[in-house]
Amino acid sequence: MMACRDEAQHVVECDLCQQPVSFFCRRCGVNLCDPCVLIHLRVKSKNGHDIVDYTSKDDDDTCHCDSHPQNDCSAYCKTCDAPICMLCVSIKHKSHEMSELSDKIEELLKVIAQENDRLQSSKHEFERILEHTTKLLSSIPTVYQLRKDEVTARGEEWIKLIEKTVKKLHQELDGMQKEHEAVLQKQKRKFEEMIRRVDDMNGKTTKLQKLKKVTELQSFVPVIQNQKILSEVSQYSFPNFYEYKIDEYLENKLKEKALSGRRTLDVPTVTSVIDTGFPIDEKKKNRLYDMAVTDDNKVWMGGHSKELKLFNIQGNLHHTVSITDIGLYLCMYNKQVVYSDLRNKAVKMISDTDTVVTMFTTGDWKPRGVTSAASGDLLVCLRKDDQSKVVRYSSTGTVLQEIQYDSQCQPLYKRMMYITENVNEDIIVTDLEKKAVIAVDRLGIFRYSYSGKDEDFKALSVATDSVGHVIVTDFQGNKIHMLDKDGRFLRYIIPEGGIKDPRGVCILGDGEMMVGDSLTGIAKRIRYLEE
Repeated sequence: MMACRDEAQHVVECDLCQQPVSFFCRRCGVNLCDPCVLIHLRVKSKNGHDIVDYTSKDDDDTCHCDSHPQNDCSAYCKTCDAPICMLCVSIKHKSHEMSELSDKIEELLKVIAQENDRLQSSKHEFERILEHTTKLLSSIPTVYQLRKDEVTARGEEWIKLIEKTVKKLHQELDGMQKEHEAVLQKQKRKFEEMIRRVDDMNGKTTKLQKLKKVTELQSFVPVIQNQKILSEVSQYSFPNFYEYKIDEYLENKLKEKALSGRRTLDVPTVTSVIDTGFPIDEKKKNRLYDMAVTDDNKVWMGGHSKELKLFNIQGNLHHTVSITDIGLYLCMYNKQVVYSDLRNKAVKMISDTDTVVTMFTTGDWKPRGVTSAASGDLLVCLRKDDQSKVVRYSSTGTVLQEIQYDSQCQPLYKRMMYITENVNEDIIVTDLEKKAVIAVDRLGIFRYSYSGKDEDFKALSVATDSVGHVIVTDFQGNKIHMLDKDGRFLRYIIPEGGIKDPRGVCILGDGEMMVGDSLTGIAKRIRYLEE
């Protein structure tokens, strides 16, 4: 019973009387039963009727004319691009270009066949790509597991390297500790001996005050007067650990390897020059004093003017900023240019809005050379009367370390000028009065001194490159000295055409430096390593 009801639901009914349908009129689009088809044929229609058996209503492959639906199409109008009947040929399309409809059908079938062939041939390529994609999908787990295994293996290598590095650092710290202890033990013995002598002198003094014998008093006076007092204490600070990001460490190692394998040019070449345009100091005849390179390879220039100028390395002036003193000593710190204000005894920074910001003041001491350290601190050369010292400041002006005396309590410096930090964290300064380059390690312990190869050596500015070369401008000798990181002389860097009165220097990277002719105000870009 259920099946009968379902079948009844699918019976098609006549549109006029709802009886089961037998016929279909293609012209009118209506379903008709046996009685209604006769009635329908009597109804007048503009296009007539086309009655067919309902079961074959969708099988008609006859092309009917759009203008005369009662007629079949037998021709094709090329002008109108449309199939037409014979009546259209003799009336509306009389003057148009014609063809047999069968010819047009053959033409279209040919195009369709060609396109079908094209698609069928593409199908093979699609199948090939599908097969390849399927194989790739199936191989993904294996390939990614291999990559994971590689990462694991590399991680194990890094762990071994880290353990090796930690062990090395421990050994270095053990060595530093022994050296530190030895120096301080020596200092301790000296002061213990001094205290013993002072106590001895005090005892003799008390005794002589009681005896009051003139001859003994007379002989004791030069003895007590000749007793020296140790008033200076060695300046030491404890080591700090400065963390490197792994990617920065690897990048620096790659740069170091790349540069260390390149030969210095026999004749360094000047690749471009910059006329800084600073006015002349009528007394000392200087124009250009110092320079500092930015991260994007532009160079800040300081000269005999209360202005700092920013140039690109092609020599185009990008920017000028007014400052509170002449630009004697510059450096880059946190991507901002910093300078020493001798007149106001302060270290100052230029903000993003070109505002001069005082980072900190330096008390009674005048700041000179200034440089940023790998630790994120600032190292500043300070001078007062005939004393000089290096002070490590935090960004807020907190004094973290002072370096002034050697292990014998003798002054390390006399008249410091410029300062830099090497890749091994040596602190390197130039001393005008000592005519030397002086280096101490990060604890302030003396490392080496370099006094040039002749008597005319007058070290002014100093810089270091990424492999630890120490570059020193020799103002008096019209040379640039290159040392290794232990202070040993390697060679002179004298570009083609020579260089006169060099002062400021900075490393541009990739084997190039910028050096300033102090008297002319011309800065020269010099390539000193092979490309």
